[in-house]
Amino acid sequence: MSFLTVLRPVRASLPKSSLSQTARCLGHNLPAAAVHHRLGSPRSFSSYLVAPKELAEALKKAPPSPISSEPRVIPLCASWFLPNDPEGRTGIDVFRQKRIPKARFFDLDKVIDKRSPYPHMLPSPKNFAESMSELGIRREDIVVVYDSKELGIFSAPRVAWTMKVFGHPRVHILNNFRLWVEQDLPTESGNMWTVECGMYPIPEMDEAKVASYEEVREVALDHNKEGAEGVQILDARSAGRFAGKDPEPRPGLSSGHMPGSINIPFDAVLDPVTKAFLPTDKLKEVFSKRGVDPEKPIISSCGTGVTACVIETALDEAAFGSLEKRRVYDGSWTEWAQRVQPSDSLTRQSE
Repeated sequence: MSFLTVLRPVRASLPKSSLSQTARCLGHNLPAAAVHHRLGSPRSFSSYLVAPKELAEALKKAPPSPISSEPRVIPLCASWFLPNDPEGRTGIDVFRQKRIPKARFFDLDKVIDKRSPYPHMLPSPKNFAESMSELGIRREDIVVVYDSKELGIFSAPRVAWTMKVFGHPRVHILNNFRLWVEQDLPTESGNMWTVECGMYPIPEMDEAKVASYEEVREVALDHNKEGAEGVQILDARSAGRFAGKDPEPRPGLSSGHMPGSINIPFDAVLDPVTKAFLPTDKLKEVFSKRGVDPEKPIISSCGTGVTACVIETALDEAAFGSLEKRRVYDGSWTEWAQRVQPSDSLTRQSE
């Protein structure tokens, strides 16, 4: 029997401990028919984005119980803050302060390709499966990823997109935890306890959803060339970083943008007060006003591939562009700025 460190919430009234505990990993060798039956469960959400009250009702009907043999609804906190956060906040800290009851915590700084020199690159299928096992998530579970109430929508779309890349059948995004708190829905706080984890099967990676540096470089080199495919790069960073006027959060990294890229700061697709995604018609308006052509391929980028997934989620919600022609640049600007050579002339420093 192997033991893995995992995270699980305890109610605030329980004694607090400074140490996380461990969970037993139990193999679940289910016949294919049983898995198919579970995945065919009628429990589902109306759309990829889930309203707070809709999730609250679903949790009452299908709570994340370790003894349930049916698909469970698992709230998954993906809170993360930039390394230069002015308040020094971290995802795990805000998770301990306030969370959805029985939520798990996905550490965006740990479930990555640790061999890569660039942050937040996708993990291997094996490492992804190990992380899901440690979190006690089964392949048949319905996972709803959410962000901190402080930011509203920020890093949850990246975690949800990662799960989609690795073929998790049912994953959604809560729109959003700030509204959950404002609507006085249940929360808890405190340190973690244990979850019983299973053996999440090693998945295949859907590489069609991911753009590599080499592919993006070809797009940049082809910009304005006759006969080029016309791939559009949408950059989710702030206007100052895009223009090269403001510094990047990571010391020593130059700012600017790729030739021909379109700046759509990720907060442009969010409500300015609630920080939830805008309605579908407003999302379409955001993309249309910035000259994005839904008939042409789209690659979303940002600093490290996190808020690029906010843009990808907005595109998906607005049905803007073909799913088969949309990708996320995994390495994003952090990889680009370190790999592009000055002689390439592939970095712009103005509007």
